[in-house]
Amino acid sequence: MAAPPARARADYDYLIKLLLIGDSGVGKSCLLLRFSDGSFTTSFITTIGIDFKIRTIELDGKRIKLQIWDTAGQERFRTITTAYYRGAMGILLVYDVTDESSFNNIRNWIRNIEQHASDTVNKILVGNKADMDESKRAVPKSKGQALADEYGIKFFETSAKTNLNVEEVFFSIAKDIKQRLADTDAKAEPQTIKINQSDQGAGTSQATQKSACCGS
Repeated sequence: MAAPPARARADYDYLIKLLLIGDSGVGKSCLLLRFSDGSFTTSFITTIGIDFKIRTIELDGKRIKLQIWDTAGQERFRTITTAYYRGAMGILLVYDVTDESSFNNIRNWIRNIEQHASDTVNKILVGNKADMDESKRAVPKSKGQALADEYGIKFFETSAKTNLNVEEVFFSIAKDIKQRLADTDAKAEPQTIKINQSDQGAGTSQATQKSACCGS
């Protein structure tokens, strides 16, 4: 019986690894659940260490497989999560618009990124729980935008509960990373061609030497 033919290519064009970071209770797990499964729960479940979900999306005719890691915000898990910074291509910095301390801590999280992540990592700032009553809001939208502008990154306010801007956030950072990867590939191409040409040249000259050798 003949073996089934091997697939010509993988079921995606790009594999993108994303990391959700921010203080405990800002809604990182809820954002991930809403984006990956389209569901929302009001029960608060603390992430222990690391959790992850996968969702494949389509961008500009390309299939993008998103591997999204959800980290625990508590201090005792920081040592575990720092290892995940290194492999991340994009990082979502999440705070709660009703909790000013979670917003103030974003600077600490950015310092962690600078210390542990790749220099080329894409970042995006996310103010979650934007569905909450304005009377409960502690961080104005303008303040979030100002912080994002300071670091030169994009900014969205989201609500995992109402699905406000959840898709937009993940699609936005995925699009920026895909573009960066495509640009890197494009820059690498001429080099690859050059190497191949030199390899071919070397092979040709070796062949010539060998035939001359044999002919003598």
